[in-house]
Amino acid sequence: MRVLIADKLSPIVSQRLEAAGCAVTADPALKEEAFRLALSQHNPQVVVVRSTKITAAHIDAAPALSLIIRGGAGVNTIDVNHAASRGIYVANCPGKNAVAVAELTMGLLINLDRRISDNVAALRKGTWAKKEFGKARGLKGRTLCILGLGQIGREVVSRAQAFGMHVRVWSRSLTPEQADALGVEYAASPRLAASGANALTVHVALTPQTRGLVGPEVLEALAPGAYVINAARGGVVDETALVHAITTRGLRAGLDVFEDEPSASDTAFTSAIGANPGVYGTHHIGASTSQASEAVGEEIVRIVETWQGTGEVLNCVNLADQTAASHMLVVRHADRVGVLAGVLEQLKEAGINVQEMENIIFQGGAAACARIQVGSLPDPATIQRIESSSDVFAAAVVVLNG
Repeated sequence: MRVLIADKLSPIVSQRLEAAGCAVTADPALKEEAFRLALSQHNPQVVVVRSTKITAAHIDAAPALSLIIRGGAGVNTIDVNHAASRGIYVANCPGKNAVAVAELTMGLLINLDRRISDNVAALRKGTWAKKEFGKARGLKGRTLCILGLGQIGREVVSRAQAFGMHVRVWSRSLTPEQADALGVEYAASPRLAASGANALTVHVALTPQTRGLVGPEVLEALAPGAYVINAARGGVVDETALVHAITTRGLRAGLDVFEDEPSASDTAFTSAIGANPGVYGTHHIGASTSQASEAVGEEIVRIVETWQGTGEVLNCVNLADQTAASHMLVVRHADRVGVLAGVLEQLKEAGINVQEMENIIFQGGAAACARIQVGSLPDPATIQRIESSSDVFAAAVVVLNG
């Protein structure tokens, strides 16, 4: 199996995959056209990326490509829809960098309160400014609003609670009962979660629904002088609205991600929000710890080895949640060569499309049961033709709910 790695990953990834019999090509410098040419040249079955973008042109350059793995949680840098249209699996490694991102989130929060980076900058300039910097509010007893309660959000909850903060959470999947079990306050909307909060941190994926999630309404709901942290994705926070809130309401922001941030290989970044004195920025380093890198590497290897050995793709993000199947054809049959081919041929002749199917073998290997989800009701004549085979014991149709 040919594997192309187009980003810098833990060395264990190449080592373990090669030990599993894969032919691995690793080049973290591959980007854009160079990446497309490498895909065409190596024609891998598996591509692994971290920050490198994969467009439709990249996908089309490798006819053998069957699996794309993102060494992280989000997949917004991959054309997932085009991959799905070509029958290519897209998988990710959710939660493996959760602790690293949560640690940086707390670091940004502490820095916003104690202005540690400003202290350091002043000292390096030869300035002693104890009077200016000795005005922190403290975090104990303050209200932290968390938007999004995936694995990263949960890691932030436990750390904020250890600091003695009151935690209020909004998440699409969170229920009041779950909030009680976690010891957090439930909020029915992002605005209600932000209402009067002293700090806000956001941990959601960037989707059309979450773009601009932290906008004017949410920012206005925060307490004056509140802290805003984004270590999720640029675009989740409305940067124009944030600058306005910094200017008019004294907010401070700790940002690890920016809407127009450059790629990892670029060194220049001119950004109005990055230069704003109320913004304390880092360089999209949330997942950049050796612990997180090793955890992601282990998950990448697990995904490839599982797919190689069983055909199952762990953490797949682009399978259909629901198909167009309306009925299930259940066929009990002899486990012999060509029996299922004959069943599928009859469905083809009837113009019936197969959505999903599985074939279950019974003990002893003499018989099997095929469960075939189809897009329309097979008529009695089709069922009769299927049952006319001496290798078919019985065929029945089940109406699928929903």
